[in-house]
Amino acid sequence: MTARAQGKTVGDRNGPQAAKVSGSWAGRPSGVPGAVPPPSVPLSFLAAASAGLVACGVAWGWVRAAAAADPNSDPAIAAVHLGVLATLTMGVLGATHQFTPVITGRPLRSVRMARATFVVWLATSWLLPLGIGFEQTGVTAASGGLAVVGLVLLAWNLGGPLSVRKKGTPVAALRLALVGAAATTLLGATFVGDRQGHWFVPSARVDLAMGVLGLFAWLGVTYIGVAQKLWPMFMLAHVPGRHRSGTVAVWATWLGAAVLAGGLAHGSPIAEWAGAGVLGVGLGAHLVSLRAHLRRRRRKADLHLTFVVTAAGWLVVAAGLALAGTLVMAHHHHEGVALVAAAMVAAGGWLLEALVGHAHKVVPFIVWSLLRSQGAPSGPSGKPLMFADLYHHGLAAATYGTLTSGIGALCAGFATSSAPVIAVGGVLLAVTGIVTAANLSVRSLHQLTAVRRGTGLPARATAYRPAPAARRM
Repeated sequence: MTARAQGKTVGDRNGPQAAKVSGSWAGRPSGVPGAVPPPSVPLSFLAAASAGLVACGVAWGWVRAAAAADPNSDPAIAAVHLGVLATLTMGVLGATHQFTPVITGRPLRSVRMARATFVVWLATSWLLPLGIGFEQTGVTAASGGLAVVGLVLLAWNLGGPLSVRKKGTPVAALRLALVGAAATTLLGATFVGDRQGHWFVPSARVDLAMGVLGLFAWLGVTYIGVAQKLWPMFMLAHVPGRHRSGTVAVWATWLGAAVLAGGLAHGSPIAEWAGAGVLGVGLGAHLVSLRAHLRRRRRKADLHLTFVVTAAGWLVVAAGLALAGTLVMAHHHHEGVALVAAAMVAAGGWLLEALVGHAHKVVPFIVWSLLRSQGAPSGPSGKPLMFADLYHHGLAAATYGTLTSGIGALCAGFATSSAPVIAVGGVLLAVTGIVTAANLSVRSLHQLTAVRRGTGLPARATAYRPAPAARRM
């Protein structure tokens, strides 16, 4: 695609011409592609995810006894939704709104629609667990309706950029994830409505099926696809050839999750084992892809790499716990259920560890271009402002410790049905949410305040220039 054609597509100029592009924004820094939404769009989702993580941690401490006795009880389900909806879903939606335009080269259909999507999903992610936890069926039913509205807004806004052709595995992953989001949301809305209508009696297996769809067919496939773009950029890794493992990871994960969820919902052991096998192939291919990037990285080991590798480790833990739970359940039902619950926690830990790790790269990346374009003050060393100047690295390392320990404590707590250990895990997750939000915002807000007040030693504004590989995408 020529530069002139790109300009017509994404509006890569500033000023009035850029404002005509539906998904672009006025005041965009020079050099930032016109398809990229305003920083407030992805950052609002990520800030909400931090709040959701705090609430999720507090909820696990609050419902520790009920969760240890029965992982499928309403208090436990409420805490799960604070983790999956208010934390993981909001974080992944922020990444989706940021990287879909970057990957496709086309803007969102509407920035205003993106903000409306944020409001609707924020309300959904809090009303649903609160309605379940406090047995308010009206609130729960309203959250189901809002989820459907949020799904329609999301699909319409992303439908424009995702209609692009010949963009490879990441775009295919985002399309499949949107289908997974629709299946999860519609199935969830049906069961939310049933809490008022009492049309049928949902079983624990059906709840588990919805969890599998949400974690793997929606959130997991999104991460697997977007990682194919993020890993080369953040690790400075170029994998030669067609690199089929990424493609296998996306399609096998989505298909395996769909078949496994169907088998769980209908009580079909053949479909369950077949789906689990295909899902295992997909997640294994994801790990193979990660290994290929690690072998060819040119950037030294850092905290981001530690987060990513640890996240992959939680997948292995989840697979082992799920297999153990399946084998034990036939003879000791409660112990088997506890192990399966621990497996789902570990699977969520895979996404949560990756989300927090990438946030320490993505948030400074988004904020930096805006600050530099406005003549931000220099960094603490007096040199031009860098990504690393926008957060405290010691606190980031502490965040890794609290997050990893928190996920481990929750897994151990569910596996052993120990309420105190579950509570410890909840406290550590809450601490992680608070420290992460503060660490990624305080310095950026300080720099932004300095720019607006005209204080400090201003650095000459420099345009953001993508790396040569990014310019060729």
